[in-house]
Amino acid sequence: MSSSFTVGERILCYHGPLVYEAKILKAEMWDETNTKLSTVGHHFFVHYKGWKQTWDEWVPITRLLKFNDTNVQLQKALMAQASAAASTSGSSSKGKAHGGGMIKDSSSSRGGGLGRKDGRGTKRGREEDDSSKKPEMKLNVPEVLKVLLVDDWEAITKNSQLVSVPRSPTVVEILQEFKDYVIGLGKSTTLREPELVLPTVISGLQVYFDRSLGANLLYRFERPQYAEIRKQYVTGPKVQVGQEKDMSAIYGAEHLLRMLVSLPQMVASSTMDAESVGLVRDYVNELLTFMMNDRSRLFLTEYESSSLQYQNISRS
Repeated sequence: MSSSFTVGERILCYHGPLVYEAKILKAEMWDETNTKLSTVGHHFFVHYKGWKQTWDEWVPITRLLKFNDTNVQLQKALMAQASAAASTSGSSSKGKAHGGGMIKDSSSSRGGGLGRKDGRGTKRGREEDDSSKKPEMKLNVPEVLKVLLVDDWEAITKNSQLVSVPRSPTVVEILQEFKDYVIGLGKSTTLREPELVLPTVISGLQVYFDRSLGANLLYRFERPQYAEIRKQYVTGPKVQVGQEKDMSAIYGAEHLLRMLVSLPQMVASSTMDAESVGLVRDYVNELLTFMMNDRSRLFLTEYESSSLQYQNISRS
């Protein structure tokens, strides 16, 4: 079986939740007798552009992307989202976007001893080696969902459009549908103990969405809309005590997808053990497949033009 990638090719490669430009230095086909990573199939030894050679590594073909306009836009979208999350994740984080959105000083929560002291931070490739010892969550994001992420980013940051909210179905409804779907699979599912594990995973994803939406999942242009939504459903004078709505009962698939692709970054700074990370990874990958298969119903085909009110607020 031949590979569509060749030695010397300029590519894009996933490293954690983000994508970086790289070059293929070697290519090998591994089986159970010669694997170096306990995985089999096509593997490539890559060098990340601008990184030290100590970060060169063998990666499976699933982490590679062709260097083309669509994937470059995906790279920018992921970095812009991660940079926005880093800049609002707390006063202790000094990471800011630089150039194409590269996250600076992203090792601050991991010791950061190798970072610059002049306030400019460091590249991901210069993070402290200890970060590589933490369990990684490697998600298999379907190509069609990557395209939706890029379209989402362009609609908001380039076209000044917004996701119409409240959405239907909401995050709560999507997660419940996914739960029903998995339970309905019965013994045909490969997921581990769904009747025991699934309620905890669903509850955890919902709670994390509610906590992270305002801090990590919004582009700047969406914040005035978010403030209005909170006023309408949470903090406003017309909201009765006990009748407040969680954001997961208002927002939908577009923002849920942003959260799911950001989970590896969250896990990297958490205390989750390798077994828990693997368990969550498997369920999230299944959820991504579920969302891909029902994407025409779950995702908007057109975003709304922002109101003059939102435009004026965002410029103030």
